[in-house]
Amino acid sequence: MNDIFIEQLVKRKRTVKNRIIFIFSILMVILVPLTLIVLSTSGIIIPYFIYIAFFALLFGIWLLWYIRSHQNVEFEYQMVQDTLVVSKIIAKRKRKEMLRLDVRTFDVLAKGNEPELQKLNFSKLYDAAINSSDDENTYYAVYQHAGYGRCALQFNPEEKVLNAMKPYLKKDIVLKIFYHRG
Repeated sequence: MNDIFIEQLVKRKRTVKNRIIFIFSILMVILVPLTLIVLSTSGIIIPYFIYIAFFALLFGIWLLWYIRSHQNVEFEYQMVQDTLVVSKIIAKRKRKEMLRLDVRTFDVLAKGNEPELQKLNFSKLYDAAINSSDDENTYYAVYQHAGYGRCALQFNPEEKVLNAMKPYLKKDIVLKIFYHRG
C-alpha cells in the first residue's frame, strides 16, 4: 500500500478584534509615557519619572511588536495515511498540535453553507479556518469524541487534502463531496 503524506499551510486573516487590540495598544504606548512626562515636568511627581516614561516607551514598543507578531496565526493540515493532524503555528515561533483525527470516524464532512450542518449541535468547535465567516470555502468535519461528545473541526482544505482523505471517508460522504450526490 502506498504511504500518503500531504500537508497544507493556511494563514488566518486578521479580524476586526485583532485591529482593535492593536490600536488600543498603540494608544496605550503613546498615552502612558506622555502622561508620565507631563506629570514629571509639572512638578506634581518626582522629575525622575521622565526616565520611567522613557523605559515605559521602550517596553511599549517591544509589547506592540509582541502583540502584532502573536496575531500572525497559521494552521497546518497534515494527512498521514488515515489521520488528519491539525497544528496551530503562532508567530512562526510556537507550534501546537490542535487535533489528531482518524478520518474514518467523520460522521459528516460538508461545506459551511450546507443545510444539514445547521441542524447539528456541537459541544466543541475547533476553529482552524482562514476566516470563520467564509462558509463558501470552509468545511466542517463532524465526529464523535469520547470526552466531549459531538465535536466539529472548521477548516479550509485544498483539493489535494480532500483527495488524500477520500479513500478513508465513509461512502455517503464521498458521494456527497466528490460526486455531488445524496
